Amino acid sequence: MIEKKNAKNNNYNESVLVTNPYEAAMNQELEKSFVQTMADHLAESNAMDSSLYSKYDVKRGLRDSNGAGVVVGLTRIGDVQGYEVNEKKEKVAVDGKLFYRGIDVEDIVNSCLSDDRFGYEETSYLLLFGTLPNKQQLEDFKKVVGLKRELPLGFARDMILTAPSKNVMNKLARSVLALYSYDENPDDVSIENVLRQSINLIGYFPSLIAYGYQAKRSYYDNQSLHIHYPDPKLSTAENILRLMRPMGEYTDIEAKLLDISMILHAEHGGGNNSSFTTHVVSSTATDTYSAIAAAVGSLKGPKHGGANVEVLEMMADIKANVKDITNYKEVENYLIKILKGEANDGSGLIYGLGHAVYTVSDPRATLLKKMAKKLAEDKDLLDDFMLYDFIEHRAPILFMESKGTSKPMPANVDLYSGFVYNALNIPTDIATPIFACSRLSGWCAHRIEELVAAGKIMRPAYKCVQPHLEYTPLSKR
Repeated sequence: MIEKKNAKNNNYNESVLVTNPYEAAMNQELEKSFVQTMADHLAESNAMDSSLYSKYDVKRGLRDSNGAGVVVGLTRIGDVQGYEVNEKKEKVAVDGKLFYRGIDVEDIVNSCLSDDRFGYEETSYLLLFGTLPNKQQLEDFKKVVGLKRELPLGFARDMILTAPSKNVMNKLARSVLALYSYDENPDDVSIENVLRQSINLIGYFPSLIAYGYQAKRSYYDNQSLHIHYPDPKLSTAENILRLMRPMGEYTDIEAKLLDISMILHAEHGGGNNSSFTTHVVSSTATDTYSAIAAAVGSLKGPKHGGANVEVLEMMADIKANVKDITNYKEVENYLIKILKGEANDGSGLIYGLGHAVYTVSDPRATLLKKMAKKLAEDKDLLDDFMLYDFIEHRAPILFMESKGTSKPMPANVDLYSGFVYNALNIPTDIATPIFACSRLSGWCAHRIEELVAAGKIMRPAYKCVQPHLEYTPLSKR
């Protein structure tokens, strides 16, 4: 092994290590062997006896033994209702409901549909401020957000295009953290300052997503780079489509459907993982960018926001392996193969079905399905739409037969958002980032609520079940 001088300053302050090929290969093999051996050790040493959870009355995944969620905080922002608990503390299935600041999201969506208008900005206002805006308040809010559509000077070039990531959610989190350096007052947690930062982020997110995606396409996929400026007069949904597509083109029904999808994803109570993450991180009085980047990291996981990608990939797999998607017997046979772990990703799961809270129905899926059918008719995609409809109704029965369970498996929002994203030609790479853009208003509302109402660091208690051991000196091991 030879230490080589740094040619730039002719000293050893910044040295590089040069190894011969044989030694490099041996080191690489040692690293690979060590990691594999210790990974096996970790799998064994970190395993937990499941009986200990009952012994110490530990709420696994913050859930009681009957599956009901454990109350760990209070919120005024969102409420999710999927079941009721009777006097015997048994869950009773009911039709799902979702409320934003006490208002049924179905009423919000139906109002936007009847008035033929965009509603995500109104929803953001409701979540942030707790009341529905009048016309002037809504116009003022939309104008203020519009002023923040364009990223800070040089940000797109220096922080996104020159530092691409193969995963757009990773790039989004890094971009949010980088905005800290462009803020003259990043650490002030006064409500006025946090609100300013929240509005800035709501304005910035479409550009952060689109530029992150374009950088990924160019650097990793060798595709053409298309960069458009956002339009401050357009809605969030319109700007996303404008910035994403090569020529910035989109139809009104496309933008309106994306807008509805964003309304339905904007909030889901304080107990969902990313919103809970926002509460936990905000409770330390850290800066807004750290809190929102943490929420993005939470949403990135396939067991949270990344689930919509699994639906998209599953549907692509079905279409690739079923010759005629209108032949439902052929589709059913392939679904059975998926449930047996013989097809798709081998997990034995049909994605887009079932939910941790909703038991009878997911109101978001019900509402999105109505608009999805209109888009299917407009784009001549009825065969595709009916494939989703067949999966919604037939797959739960196949699941129960295959798994020997009576657990209800209603379609969740990921199923029909998958159809919508396919119909809108939204790349899989930005399916979860658009979810993040939708949920951002809810995150910001939860952050402000935590700073105003709680003001204490969350300290969850863990029971250590590792017995105390005597230290053995290195010479005697």
